Amino acid sequence: MKTKLKVGGATKAPDYCFTLAGTKKFFVEAKKPSVNIKTDILPAYQVRRYGWSAKLAIVIVTDFEEFAIYDCNKKPNLKDKASVCRIKYMTYTDYVKEFDFIYETFAKKQILKGSFDKYIQSDVKKRGTTTVDNEFLKEIESWRKYLATSFALRNKQLTDDEINYAVQKTIDRIIFLRICEDRSIEKYGRLKETLRNGNYYKNLFDIFDQADKKYNSGLFDFKKDKLTQTLTVDNKVVKNIISQLYYPDSPYEFSVFPIDILGHVYERFLGKIIRLTPAHYAKIEEKPEVRKAGGVYYTPNYIVDYIVENTVGKLIKNKTPKQIEKIKICDPACGSGSFLIGAYQYLLNYHLKYYTNLNKGLQPLIHKKLVTPDGNLTTAEKKRILLNNIYGVDIDSQAVEVAKLNLLLKALEGKTKASINTQLSLFNERVLPSLNENIKCGNSLIGSDFYDAQATLFPEQIKKINAFDWEKQFPEIFENGGFDVVIGNPPYFRIDDKKFESNYLRTKFKTTEFKVDIYTLFIEHFINLGFEKFGFIIPNTIMTNLTDRKLRKLILRKTHIHEIINYKIRVFDQAVVHSMIIILDKNLKNRNIRVKQISVNNEETFNIKQDDFLKNNNFSFDIRLFGKNITLFEKI
Repeated sequence: MKTKLKVGGATKAPDYCFTLAGTKKFFVEAKKPSVNIKTDILPAYQVRRYGWSAKLAIVIVTDFEEFAIYDCNKKPNLKDKASVCRIKYMTYTDYVKEFDFIYETFAKKQILKGSFDKYIQSDVKKRGTTTVDNEFLKEIESWRKYLATSFALRNKQLTDDEINYAVQKTIDRIIFLRICEDRSIEKYGRLKETLRNGNYYKNLFDIFDQADKKYNSGLFDFKKDKLTQTLTVDNKVVKNIISQLYYPDSPYEFSVFPIDILGHVYERFLGKIIRLTPAHYAKIEEKPEVRKAGGVYYTPNYIVDYIVENTVGKLIKNKTPKQIEKIKICDPACGSGSFLIGAYQYLLNYHLKYYTNLNKGLQPLIHKKLVTPDGNLTTAEKKRILLNNIYGVDIDSQAVEVAKLNLLLKALEGKTKASINTQLSLFNERVLPSLNENIKCGNSLIGSDFYDAQATLFPEQIKKINAFDWEKQFPEIFENGGFDVVIGNPPYFRIDDKKFESNYLRTKFKTTEFKVDIYTLFIEHFINLGFEKFGFIIPNTIMTNLTDRKLRKLILRKTHIHEIINYKIRVFDQAVVHSMIIILDKNLKNRNIRVKQISVNNEETFNIKQDDFLKNNNFSFDIRLFGKNITLFEKI
């Protein structure tokens, strides 16, 4: 696939992106023969920057006379010599003797056999690895510190909530527009133009106002946001942040920056909060719930993809877009939106494939409204799918805003400045939808009936509880039976019985017994609310813990366990417990469970009768007694 690379505002061509089944494998940048690939610093920096931003393992730069392969696991630096991270170099005189290596590693036929993956696992060096998400997290954490300090010193009237809101909004807006610049949706360098003179922070709002007229995303809604325009920020703070986002100071190439990576960065970023000291200094500290849970763990892409494929994928299989329109997908603890982005991307891929296959049968005018001449879904179709199908809830207002941001950036993929201007001029229609009715802030487990049982509550307690009534918040969906697909990675931490909401939770949820982990309440809640397909990643302790006995009984009697995947390896690097995926549906006639156990060097798959779990006293999902062990167990 041919692509273009923007470096420092200028578009370099030609560059090539080699993909397999839609997954980027490596980039190749072609240079003029006059370029000295062996010694020139700039070509190496450019191609490493591109590959590192896309989180690829390797990239290639060549002028045919020379051919160099670079490891992209180390953060690129403009001062690096051309030899830094170069893992193979050859000239045209070497091609005959190196032909077997080139073919075996990069030929499509061989890549399908896994040769490329073996090469990057065995030959690519991992020393000095600094992934793009870790580096970008450090970057935006430093921006938060700069902004929070300046906001606190120059705006003494701010409360804790206001300073967190202002900092988050400012960072979100800057990142959104900077990504749009590298994607050629916005003029390259517009943000940098605000640093020319005057008050840099105030200058930003000229661009923000124009963005509101263009995008309608809610991100730039100054009818709702009455705060940020009134604040004062030091020029040097704004300059520091914006300067770090541009070539050559910035190692990031946002045109290839994966949106799911941005989601992973934000999940960890949102684990901390700004607190104001009595002297009105800004202090950044970990959120109490994050400390309690032992940290923030973002869900790996392969987990998201698997759950989406086996819930959303199973439900929409062989359906028409008109039928899919009625399907509602929800993540009730959506965080920065990784599962929602995964579901949205799956729907986009499905629709594009559907329309492409039907292309011959579609009238040109109809087809033009669905697919662009370059083979992408139109903005209108992307908006329709997003608004019809994707929903999320989170108790953290900042997480909700980030989830919206990530989904909107996903909706903008493939857009150009020209196509956006056409949409604005011809249809007088702003580019992006408002997601306020789709992604909402609230407590997924506590309804407004909580307040009825309380004699008195302080305003800060009401705010902290943030009660959420599903039927009232999504009335049309629940009038039609509720959400069809529920997916996600709910929070893991035990209920603190000293807190005033614990009695409510223990009364409302009938499976609570002894010490209760919050993720189990999410499962019970949605079994009661209803679904067609359900997929969570949760601790595998649920399978045998005595405290989860009642929940297992509810699952076994009210749902069909379609699949259990038990990981005997760490899915989350720093987590104490191992994880499992559980896929449920409401096909109660099917009583077969597919079980997969994954360890470091082995993968075992077998089937279990669901009713076998009902036979033991604690309804344990004791999969150890099945598979290879069942014959021995029966003999004993």
